[in-house]
Amino acid sequence: MEQTHTTHHGAAATPGAQRRVLVVEDDATIVEAISARLRAEGFLVQTATDGPAAVDAAEAWQPDLMVLDVMLPGFDGLEVCRRVQAQRPVPVLMLTARDDETDMLVGLGVGADDYMTKPFSMRELAARVHVLLRRVERAALAAVTPRSGILRLGELEIDHAQRRVRVRTEDVHLTPTEFDLLVCLASTPRAVLSREQLLAEVWDWADASGTRTVDSHIKALRRKIGAERIRTVHGVGYALETPAP
Repeated sequence: MEQTHTTHHGAAATPGAQRRVLVVEDDATIVEAISARLRAEGFLVQTATDGPAAVDAAEAWQPDLMVLDVMLPGFDGLEVCRRVQAQRPVPVLMLTARDDETDMLVGLGVGADDYMTKPFSMRELAARVHVLLRRVERAALAAVTPRSGILRLGELEIDHAQRRVRVRTEDVHLTPTEFDLLVCLASTPRAVLSREQLLAEVWDWADASGTRTVDSHIKALRRKIGAERIRTVHGVGYALETPAP
């Protein structure tokens, strides 16, 4: 494992501070390319090449974000994600060599926030890292200046201040991305939001290249809050269903 920078254990990133990105990838060529691009973007970068080293590095270095390959020696990226998220919430961008929807859903289910399928452009990877970190900053700001009140839509309850969701009074664990996606849908209940609208609102993407990312997050969200609560409008997008008045 490469360790080229140090930081205070558990130190929270402050506005303007360099963000820390842990890159976990066992292919030396890919890890060097990712690291070089992220350093050029102004990030502090540390790398790990297997599952156990990744978990140790995440605990010791407290990164602001992880770029995490699914296929790793030791144990895989899904297990790394589970263990790291059990320590503390951290945004995770997963990399997979297989365009396999099952892998993507499992990754989202264990706490990943987004995924990319190899091969990918370093430009797009850097853009997604920036988007994920902006979302974390928005969430932190919302916690300081939360919206008042709790939104109740039938048995679904969304607490903006605590960023908590309950279904029939039972807490539902959502990733930061899933929470933002649900809030976006809940802001206009029953109204159909296109994939492009959701990409712009939740992911800050200006183009429509990530519609499959939206679809996979919707599927993960349905598994957690109930499939019947999100309606698919084929060829258009999604709507959050609510009880009739």
